Amino acid sequence: MAESRLNPKVDEFLKKPSKWTECYVRLRAIALDCGLAEEFKWMHPCYTVEGKNVVLIHGFKDYCALLFHKGALLKDARRILVQQTENVQAARQIRFTTVQEIVDLEDVIKAYIHETIDVEKAGRKVAMKKRADNEMPDELAQKFEELPELKTAFEALTPGRQNAYIFYIAQAKRSATRTARIEKNMPRILQGKGLNDCVCGHSKRMPSCDGSHKHFQ
Repeated sequence: MAESRLNPKVDEFLKKPSKWTECYVRLRAIALDCGLAEEFKWMHPCYTVEGKNVVLIHGFKDYCALLFHKGALLKDARRILVQQTENVQAARQIRFTTVQEIVDLEDVIKAYIHETIDVEKAGRKVAMKKRADNEMPDELAQKFEELPELKTAFEALTPGRQNAYIFYIAQAKRSATRTARIEKNMPRILQGKGLNDCVCGHSKRMPSCDGSHKHFQ
C-alpha cells in the first residue's frame, strides 16, 4: 500500500471505534492494490478510477460490505453480489461478517474490482427502469446525470426515503420550484439522510431539529 495514496480522512475514519475496523483495513488494502485512488465520500472510504466511483466500503449492524457502484453490470460468476433493496438499480454489495471471509475471497474481490474498472473505462451505464410508485421528476433525473455521486447516494437510501423525496419534489407545480427543492436537499441526500431525518443527532425527526443546534448552545 503506497503511503502517498492514503487519504488522511480515511485514516481518521479507521480510528473510530467499530467492530468492522479489521475488515475495513483489509478491504482498503485490496482496493489500493488494484490501483484505485482513495477518496472519502458520503462519510465512507470510496475508491475511484479516473474520477469515477468504483467501490465504497461501509458497515451495518450485521455485516460490512464492499459496494460496487455499477455492480448490476458485472457477470457475478460466483453469485456473491447482493442487491441491497429492490429499488437499488445499479449498485451491488459483497457482504462480510469476518476478516477471514475477505481473506478467502481476496482474489475474487480483486477480479470483480478489475472488471468494474473495465466497465467504467468503457463508459458503460446501467439502464435505469422507471419507478412504479412515483414517477421521478425530470429535474431530479437531470441532476443525477450532472452529479453521479448524488444518484449513488440517493439509491443508497431506503425505498421509503427515496419515495418521500420524489413525492415532495414532484408536488411543486413549477419546474423552478422543483429544482430549488432538489438543491436545498442535496446535502441531506449526500449525508444519507431522509427528508424528515435529524441532521445533528440530538433528535430523531424534524422539525425538532433544524440543524442549527440552537437548543444546545
